[in-house]
Amino acid sequence: MDFTQSPPSNSLSLGFLSHSSVVTAPNGSKNDRSSKIVDDSISFQIESRIQDMAHSLPSTPLQLMDQQTEDHHNCKEENSNEEKKETEKVDEERDEDEFRFWGHSMCLKRKRDCDSVSSTSSSSVKSLRASSNELELRRNAVRAWGNQCLRVADLDVFEIMEKEKLRQYKGIELIASENFVCKAVMEALGSHLTNKYSEGMPRSRYYGGNQYIDEIEILCCERALAAFGLDSESWGVNVQPYSCTSANFAVYTGLLLPGDRIMGLDTPSGGNTSHGCYLPNGRKVSGASIFFESLSYKVNPQSGYIDYDKLEEKAVDFRPKILICGGSSYPREWDYARFRQIADKCGAVLMCDMAQISGLIAAKECINPFEFCDIVTSTTHKSLRGPRGGIIFYRKGPKPRKRSMLLNQGEGSDRYDFEEKINFAVFPALQGGPHNNHIAALAIALKQVATPEYKAYMQQVKKNAQALASALLRRNCRLVTGGTDNHLLLWDLRNLGLTGKNFEKVCELCHITLNKVTIFDDNGNLTPGGVRVGTPAMTSRGSLEADFETMADFLLRAVQIASSVQREHGKVPKPFLKGLESSKEIVELRTRVESFASQFAMPGFDI
Repeated sequence: MDFTQSPPSNSLSLGFLSHSSVVTAPNGSKNDRSSKIVDDSISFQIESRIQDMAHSLPSTPLQLMDQQTEDHHNCKEENSNEEKKETEKVDEERDEDEFRFWGHSMCLKRKRDCDSVSSTSSSSVKSLRASSNELELRRNAVRAWGNQCLRVADLDVFEIMEKEKLRQYKGIELIASENFVCKAVMEALGSHLTNKYSEGMPRSRYYGGNQYIDEIEILCCERALAAFGLDSESWGVNVQPYSCTSANFAVYTGLLLPGDRIMGLDTPSGGNTSHGCYLPNGRKVSGASIFFESLSYKVNPQSGYIDYDKLEEKAVDFRPKILICGGSSYPREWDYARFRQIADKCGAVLMCDMAQISGLIAAKECINPFEFCDIVTSTTHKSLRGPRGGIIFYRKGPKPRKRSMLLNQGEGSDRYDFEEKINFAVFPALQGGPHNNHIAALAIALKQVATPEYKAYMQQVKKNAQALASALLRRNCRLVTGGTDNHLLLWDLRNLGLTGKNFEKVCELCHITLNKVTIFDDNGNLTPGGVRVGTPAMTSRGSLEADFETMADFLLRAVQIASSVQREHGKVPKPFLKGLESSKEIVELRTRVESFASQFAMPGFDI
């Protein structure tokens, strides 16, 4: 039906009017035709073109499906029950309302009110039940995958982890930078503390809900100071760094400007790359060299000891703002008193990276650097036997008068200002939120560090290192510096015609892990001519001096295998590795190693 055209017989037009329609009368007045129509209704208006607009016809409300007017409800309430029943029988699904427009009859069919109400009510109940069931199913689904054990949740990762567990259990671990944590540390690392985000320092966080995280971090800091015998009035500590490299870079960031100078031990001489490192072609390896200007000091190539006279000569000329002592592969004690003299002479802050020997220092089995240094950094997982992370100790309070004049060169405060600068460098300059599970695990480890049992453990670490060194020396092996004062030793393989890389691979196939190192020679060439061997990990499993004598035999047998394969296939890595694949001697030695290692308990987890 075309509502836009007027029928020719009566010149009537039919149109829709909303409740807001307003018609202008011939006299110019506005007539609101919807004043008597409910807000949500639509009306029909029939107009005759031959009638005068002053006698315009009234509009008739038209309601669409399920839209109810107040008047209609009132009429419905007046109907008798009999009429309702009769109407239901005539048409169970729909009612029929008749509208007449000036002689034209029109019908509008809609659902009956009772059915609509009943249907709506019933559907609402069903909808609520369905919604409730759906929500419960969704909750159960989240609980299901959220509480699955690793074996069920991800079998692929579980199986790989199980293989790694067996590798640790059946192998001999001689990497100086590795250790096995205790069960309590392992539990803290895998705890609910990893769920909390805690940017900022204790009592000054960017997020709420950190009251207990604050307690843990404050406790960890207190235990860190106690473990090294430090007074909280003179020393502060930050336990948030993710690693010692991060800790070192935070110190540089807090105290230096880009391009300022630092000075540390040369990497081939046993230093760490985070103290500055360049390749022979001049390429900058570490961030310390990329963002700052670094110059290295070296060991004496004949003795393997640090040449302090040349170090002082370089430092006075170079004038570093930070002088660094400590390294990754130095088997002897550090002369911190001499470092202090050199630092004062060139006006440098003296920083010690004690990452390798922090456990020995805490147990008073190595010289204490805190007496001489301004800043001390460390990892927390090596000889300290805690979780993997970093830590920064810094001086607080008034400076000694002489040092104040040297460090400030006549400017600045007479008090140390490291705390604010270092804390800001850790966060927000370099890191995000701290790893709360790591901090809790570190607090546990530091509590153990302060016990007599830990001191006995560190003493055994040193005894085992000396036993291993003696066993190798008796077999005509060459050790850098001729021995060790701590937990590690450097084995120079060049007199045996081997490279550190090839020997490392042979040991790995025999289930012995150690790491290759560069040996600084007379010509200044960088060659991976040796390996670094450490004793903390196997000491943690209960190995004693006699056990390390046996390990020395395994290492010498690995030398014989490497030499034999090298004679047949050469030193080039690819043919050398191919020769190892067919070696029955490798299989025989691996069987002996695994049988030996499996007799020692594995701390932290069950096999």
